[in-house]
Amino acid sequence: MRTQILIGTAALMATSLLAASPKDEVKSAAKKLAESSGYAWKQTTDFGGGGQFRPGPTEGKITKDGVACVMMTRGDTTTEAFIKAGKVAVKTEEGWQTLEEAAPAGGGGGGGGGRGRFGLRMLSSFKAPAAQAEELADKTTDLKLADGAYTGELTEEGAKSLLTFGGRGGGGGQANVSGAKGSVKFWIKDGVLSKYEYRVQGTMSFGGNDRDVDRTTTVEIKDVGTTKVEVPEEAKKKLS
Repeated sequence: MRTQILIGTAALMATSLLAASPKDEVKSAAKKLAESSGYAWKQTTDFGGGGQFRPGPTEGKITKDGVACVMMTRGDTTTEAFIKAGKVAVKTEEGWQTLEEAAPAGGGGGGGGGRGRFGLRMLSSFKAPAAQAEELADKTTDLKLADGAYTGELTEEGAKSLLTFGGRGGGGGQANVSGAKGSVKFWIKDGVLSKYEYRVQGTMSFGGNDRDVDRTTTVEIKDVGTTKVEVPEEAKKKLS
């Protein structure tokens, strides 16, 4: 009887292991990252030599309770913001402001004009890397482990949404997209997501003008379990 129980247990364990698909493994690694006490990241974007816009890196820190600090560099200007439960406090020349207060100025410290407003829109739709990685996994088909990374192709709709930054385009208007495609890679270390990268390609049309896009975004995770976020008192008031 005992032998039968042991055999049955072993069979269940084997079935469980076999049932863990690459997508499940990636999502599990992303969830473990989200469940850590905190982590930091650095995001870089490469436009493959096309276009004039050259964003600098975005760096951030986030804790398990969802408080995040984000530093976005655009040109020679860096915008600092704190985010909690959908609320954003942005550091401007006038001090800490909410997005609504910073929006009329067009920059929130982000250089004014279109780039500043674009930065504010990015902050308003902020998603932590762990959450974004899970979404990317759901937008990916045929994930496979090869050369130490989980790789796959993005669905057409997934690539389209990434090309248009969730449907808003790069300049605030609605963009029409054709030929959308993309790929994604995930790296896992000790069961926790350590890096991911996605490349999207397609043609975006604004007011009848077509622009080919080839954009690669890389997010590197670090300081898992040791990261802390300290929010200035004035910023806390804007987040309350």
